[in-house]
Amino acid sequence: MEKMTSRERFARMFEHKEADRIPIIDSPWQGTILRWRKEGLGDKNWVEYFDIDKVASIGADISPQYESKVIQETYEFITYTTPWGVTLREQRIPDSTPEFLDFKVTNPDEWKKAKERMTPSRDRIDWAYLQKNYKRWRESGAWIQANFWFGFDVTHSWFIGTERLLMALVEEPEWCVDMFNHFLDMCIAQFEMVWDAGYEFDSIFWPDDMGYKYNQFFSRKMYRELLLPVHKRAIDWAHSKGIKAHLHSCGDIKPFVEDLVNAGLDALNPLEVKAGMDPYALKKQFGDKIVLHGGLNAVLWNDPDAVEAEMRRLIPVMKENGGYIFSSDHSIPNSVSFDTMKRIIKLAKELGSY
Repeated sequence: MEKMTSRERFARMFEHKEADRIPIIDSPWQGTILRWRKEGLGDKNWVEYFDIDKVASIGADISPQYESKVIQETYEFITYTTPWGVTLREQRIPDSTPEFLDFKVTNPDEWKKAKERMTPSRDRIDWAYLQKNYKRWRESGAWIQANFWFGFDVTHSWFIGTERLLMALVEEPEWCVDMFNHFLDMCIAQFEMVWDAGYEFDSIFWPDDMGYKYNQFFSRKMYRELLLPVHKRAIDWAHSKGIKAHLHSCGDIKPFVEDLVNAGLDALNPLEVKAGMDPYALKKQFGDKIVLHGGLNAVLWNDPDAVEAEMRRLIPVMKENGGYIFSSDHSIPNSVSFDTMKRIIKLAKELGSY
């Protein structure tokens, strides 16, 4: 089979048909890229170096646009506020996890004030970025996705705080649903502007981590009542444009997968094995209905022999009849050497060919 572009390859997977090979994409940590540069990558683009699939992303600012400013800087840390009204302290080293110090929105009244600041407008879109890159993306055959930003995960982690949202799901569910829906309303309004301006995309992609190790943040009943209708509305909007809906949800979300499939979701990522997800069982039960993306345990990636053994076990099953995108079950940590990555990509292309 002749070599395909990334867009052609992804399209075949979404049609559950064979391509020249499965798509190969991933997300290395910043420290991982820095390590690879020292070990032989140099100043090259890592995607182009490995000749893997090109995915271009379009974003839009849907935040309340609170003031973003640096509050304090030291040799080790920087403390700053975000457009979402959150105060963070972050280490000055790659791959650190920020500490969330304070949240501006802590109750429904503060939410009403924030919501008034969240109105669609053209200046929330980086038109210069699109003008500079869109033609090149299309000419290179990249798959283009619109990055939506809504749901449980982004609301608790970047806006009001985890414990606060979990309590509110029980005590003030109307508040939660209003936030979920308004975030999505903003995404739809902004990306309607992008689409109408001629910058069409191939899918929407959004992060909504709903699980952790061997469990979920809420029951299936609560999911069906409060969040699934919002997910379905996003999926339906994508389908109204003739494009695909692609969800990233870390953790063990097995109880929710059937509902997502029934809602029409087109692709699910990352199939986090180390949290309890089983890519093989998902392929057997839903492989003809949804594209499965990921499922290669990131814990194994710094052990070349272990990751190779798992790839030989995983890929031949997952690629059957299309419907699979190769990547780790989260991201690529900085423990993965450049030589190991070369070995992984080479094997992924061999095993993933049709």
